[in-house]
Amino acid sequence: MSASGSVSSAQPVKGMRKNGKNWRETKKPFRPTSGLTSYAKRVEARKQLEVVKEHERELKEEKQAERNAQIQKIKDRRAAKEEKERFEKMAEKMHHKRVERLKRREKRNKLLNS
Repeated sequence: MSASGSVSSAQPVKGMRKNGKNWRETKKPFRPTSGLTSYAKRVEARKQLEVVKEHERELKEEKQAERNAQIQKIKDRRAAKEEKERFEKMAEKMHHKRVERLKRREKRNKLLNS
C-alpha cells in the first residue's frame, strides 16, 4: 500500500478529460515573465556566442587558406608543365644549347619583372 501511495504522490492520477483530448498535454498557465533572464545573463550569453562565432570564423578562414594554397599549388604545377612542354617543342626544332640559353634568359627576365 505504501508503494502505491508514493507513486500517486509523485504523479497525480488524472481521469478522463472532459473534451476527450487525452493525447494532448494539459496546458500550463500563461506566465509572460517566466522566460525572462537578467541583463547580466544576457550579456554573458552574448559574449559566449561571440566567442563561438569568432572561433568558427577562424576555422573557416584556415580552411579557405588551405584551399587557396592547394589551388595555387595546382596552378603552379600546371604552369611548370606547360613551360616544360613549350621548351620540349622548341628543342625539337633547334639545338639544345640554344634552348638552354633561352631558358636562362627567360628566367632572368622573370626575376627582373617580378
